[in-house]
Amino acid sequence: MKFAAVLNRDGGTLRTIDLAAFSDRIHQTLEAAGHSISIETVAGKEIVEALDRVASRSSVDVVLAGGGDGTISAAAARLMGKKKALAILPAGTMNLFARGLGIPQSIDAALNAFADGEIIAVDIATANGRPFVHQFSIGMHAKMVQLREKMEFGSRVGKIRASAKAAWETINNPPKMDVTLCIGEVEMATRITGIGVTNNLFGEGHLPYADNPAGGVLGIYVTVARQRAELVKFFFNMARGKWRDNEHVEIHQAARVVLKIHSGSSKFRAVLDGELIKLDRETTIEIHPGALNVLVPASVAKAKAA
Repeated sequence: MKFAAVLNRDGGTLRTIDLAAFSDRIHQTLEAAGHSISIETVAGKEIVEALDRVASRSSVDVVLAGGGDGTISAAAARLMGKKKALAILPAGTMNLFARGLGIPQSIDAALNAFADGEIIAVDIATANGRPFVHQFSIGMHAKMVQLREKMEFGSRVGKIRASAKAAWETINNPPKMDVTLCIGEVEMATRITGIGVTNNLFGEGHLPYADNPAGGVLGIYVTVARQRAELVKFFFNMARGKWRDNEHVEIHQAARVVLKIHSGSSKFRAVLDGELIKLDRETTIEIHPGALNVLVPASVAKAKAA
């Protein structure tokens, strides 16, 4: 296969390693397996332009994207509905989409897995037409991200610490939003502290990622916890992957959901695959089954085909 790699030198763990040496390992590993590879290493501000350029090449079979969640989400958006496949170097903090695909969490192990990997089709979702691979969320998660972005951290561990501090501040002063959710034929109005709409349902007993990335449904997680004890329990259960153990979380699934905001939306934001975005007064979220081709380890492809 013909690979084209785009590495974000400012994103995720790639900013902490010798990228020249790693690029040499990419060449050696993939070329030894009979593939060809071109590599572009760019700054974060140049990543979208580089991905646009690579995704438009007719000769490319696989776009290998390396960086944090924003880089992976941007790459997936440009490959949605195309024959080209996305290969994910898990260089972010949590790498949740990559985990759901069964990709090894070490970038070198992932690279080795791609050498004899296979392409499968998985789902991707959109929020008002904007693609995402993991989650669209409002409320507590968005507030946490806003608070975290005001803090300084220079490493993965620092980001985790900042996230924990932001979570505690959010627990002590949670957002409250009046919303209407239209799920299929059902319309419900409620006051929430958080909503997450995910690209397939999260699995149980682990970090929040989908066990089946080709399940064909949105997961809709509505959090109504308001008191500090309720919120602490929610965060504790979320960290353990015990979504169904929490009486303050309602879980739904659908192919399409419409979210309407009745609170003053100008002061709130949404999070799309880890990136803060403007929250529209009304957002239509849809699943697109099989609309993204991804390169996964051969063992994962065989297991999903069985």
